[in-house]
Amino acid sequence: MRKTGPGRPMTPRKINFTPPIKNFVPAIPKDTIEEHSSKEPIFLTYAELEVLRLVDLQGMMQEEAGKQMGVSRGTIWRVLQSARSKVAQVLTEGRELIIVPET
Repeated sequence: MRKTGPGRPMTPRKINFTPPIKNFVPAIPKDTIEEHSSKEPIFLTYAELEVLRLVDLQGMMQEEAGKQMGVSRGTIWRVLQSARSKVAQVLTEGRELIIVPET
């Protein structure tokens, strides 16, 4: 979970899918291995993966996904934006993707 402090506590998110594979490594051409090895991996949380699965793979509306996960549509929108940004960064920069539980 996230750190505690002032403000509202984070609402627990219902995750109905745990990925069998926890990381993806790009196939890097041998002549560019050195330039890619210095890049930090991208970490995608279970909640971000679940939102991508519900909205982009299953075609749910954000409100439906929010009901299924027990959070608001606005939260789904923010998590979805973060997840899509991370996936785009992995694909365009050739970084490793690591799927982790909520931190």
